[in-house]
Amino acid sequence: MPVPLSPPALSVLVATLRAAGCVFAEDEAALIAATAAGPAELTAMAERRAAGHPLEHVLGWAEFNGLRIAVDPGVFVPRRRTEFLIGRAAALAPDPAVVVDLCCGSGALGTALAAALDRVELHAADVEPAAVRCARRNIGDRGRVYEGDLFAPLPATLRGRVDVLLANVPYVPTGDVALLPAEARVHEPLVALDGGGDGLDVLRRVAAEAPHWLAPGGSLLAETSERQAERAAGVLADSGLVARVDSCEERYATVVTGTRAAVPAG
Repeated sequence: MPVPLSPPALSVLVATLRAAGCVFAEDEAALIAATAAGPAELTAMAERRAAGHPLEHVLGWAEFNGLRIAVDPGVFVPRRRTEFLIGRAAALAPDPAVVVDLCCGSGALGTALAAALDRVELHAADVEPAAVRCARRNIGDRGRVYEGDLFAPLPATLRGRVDVLLANVPYVPTGDVALLPAEARVHEPLVALDGGGDGLDVLRRVAAEAPHWLAPGGSLLAETSERQAERAAGVLADSGLVARVDSCEERYATVVTGTRAAVPAG
């Protein structure tokens, strides 16, 4: 059980985090104090945060779409802006729905979408072993998690049956990775950040195979940046999908969606 901090001790913790450059030091101190099981753990957590570790890695969890998602060290931290993608996916999903979460990381997207829908057959995959372990904890009995590169580990029985394909692919151009905050650049896996020369290399690989996995009328959804959105939509269109772009100014989020025709041509 967390040990309540006295006001002076909490003030010291806030001052430590503020000195380390934490903009929301008061909020972070409250979360650390509420999570730590005792003084020794609190000290260790404060030291890790002050040293630049992501708050979510320090806490062991991230809040995402109203859920507490376990996030282990070395695993990509789900961004709150990606909740916009979940809302778009939920609006498109039939009932029941077959959902695949590619590049799943902690499994946050698949977990959140499954929680938002009534009946779901959920499958998730990631190439990073640490992410797969974390995703299995979060997804639990909601679905199955596979280790491997993109579609490769998925069962062949899913081909042509996927209603919603969540693809939280990396989309930072290689040349921009060095410009990312140290929290991401140092503590999150490069494979979850680096999207190649123009940031769209992994999306191209997903889009090329997606039509073979999507059910008629099924959709692929991926997050991208505003400046990449037009090119990302073109990638989906080049694969024969009907592409659209949706943005949310409040969350600074942009999502591209590619939908397979409900009735195959011819």
